[in-house]
Amino acid sequence: MALTSAALILLPLVYVMALAFSSDPDIWYRLLTTRVPELLWNTVSLAGAVAILALGLGISTAWIVTRFEFPGRRIWEVALVLPLAMPTYVLAYVFNYLLGFGGPVEQLWQVLAGPQARIFSPQSFSGVTLVMTLATYPFIYLLTRSALLNFNVSFEEVARTCGASHLRRILSVTLPLLRPSIVAGVALVILYVVSDFGAVSLLRYQTLTYAVFQQMTGQLDNQAASILSLLLVVLALLFLLTERWFRHKSRFYQTAGGYRAPRRIHCNWLLTAGLTASLFLIVGAAFGIPVFLLIEWSLSPEALALLDTRFFGFVWNSALLASLASTAAVLIGLPLAYLASRKPTWLNTGCLQAAYAGYVLPGPVAALAVLVLFLKVLPFFYGTVVVLIVAYVLHFLPAGLQSLEPSIQQITPNVEEVARTLGMNAREAVRKVTFPLIRNGVIVAWVLIFLQTMKELPATLLLRPVGFDTLAIRVWLEASEEYYQLAAPSALLIVFVGLPALILLLSRDWRAA
Repeated sequence: MALTSAALILLPLVYVMALAFSSDPDIWYRLLTTRVPELLWNTVSLAGAVAILALGLGISTAWIVTRFEFPGRRIWEVALVLPLAMPTYVLAYVFNYLLGFGGPVEQLWQVLAGPQARIFSPQSFSGVTLVMTLATYPFIYLLTRSALLNFNVSFEEVARTCGASHLRRILSVTLPLLRPSIVAGVALVILYVVSDFGAVSLLRYQTLTYAVFQQMTGQLDNQAASILSLLLVVLALLFLLTERWFRHKSRFYQTAGGYRAPRRIHCNWLLTAGLTASLFLIVGAAFGIPVFLLIEWSLSPEALALLDTRFFGFVWNSALLASLASTAAVLIGLPLAYLASRKPTWLNTGCLQAAYAGYVLPGPVAALAVLVLFLKVLPFFYGTVVVLIVAYVLHFLPAGLQSLEPSIQQITPNVEEVARTLGMNAREAVRKVTFPLIRNGVIVAWVLIFLQTMKELPATLLLRPVGFDTLAIRVWLEASEEYYQLAAPSALLIVFVGLPALILLLSRDWRAA
């Protein structure tokens, strides 16, 4: 079963690669000499700029909440993660309104600088970079915060006794020890930016991901789309392999002897005001202002008129697809993770690693892979929700495996062996002993996939049945025409659905086995 699952997961990717390599050389030449240089530059430069800015925001915010004690610190610890519940396309359409021509920010700027003054357009490199930075900095914040909470300050004290200044201790001791966590966060940010479709499509910024979608919908050229998809997969794979290589090469051990947890610095009123203002600005821009506008727009007469049976049909479609995809992914991922953990043969480990292929499959690429495969092999399924669910599972299964695999590894095989000695067979031991122990990990995996499926846009746009709209589709359709008020109810519901699950995943007590 594990081998079959891995083969089915890899098959669409292999098919797209085969389609790309079998394409007419003239198509390769045309793309490589015209569009590819610009698309590569746009994609790489955007990923680099966002990574640098998110790195600064993520490390600084993690440092503030772990090294300083001030009123409201615990609230800010949670609030800094809230932007993860905000899809990039929602953030993009809000900032398109705020920073667009004649928008509130430009009007305020013209009051200060004159009636002819202009600010940078959201539909530019600067605008896309701003949106993507606000959406992705929590990845680095979470990993850096976790590393700082487990940091042994004895190393800093040794450096201080050797005469190192405070700045030198941070640069020479603290940051190098945090480097593995920071690099992992940066890799997540880069992969997220490279594969993002929502923000770049609404802000009309040309990247490889957006170009794949345009080739499939506007040009109806699957061969050109497959070539661009192959380049996108190679680019994402390079980032992923670089992060993996760095993780294996980097060894920063903190010895247990003489361990001392970091002490927070108690802030006076002036420092408290400065830190609070900084955090308020970040969280306000990334989450507070967008949610406020979405609520205001959702309460407008135009938006309230949309809250009919048709709107609740969109809600039902989104919840149904997300539930089916989450359940299917967990059912596929469980045996893969279990066999790789309990019987780590080269075959079982290889099947698990093959399932992680979804890491390098951005939404449009996953959609293209599934589309061409079903058209060639199973055309009678084309135009049904089955195609959508397969694309979701292919794309989001790695997110579930990251919860399932550690949950199984934390359960010693001895408990199953004891159950076998008491008369249970292997299947009963897994069902009655192992599964109850890993239940929390299974629920976390299901919730993670559910959240991402609810927000998924490009695969849904390309593969949904005719007339089958979801909340994400309605946001994109209305926002692309700048009907901000009409898009608000769907966008707000997507955000609110994600919030309880996000808080649930942040609760250590709930996640403890």
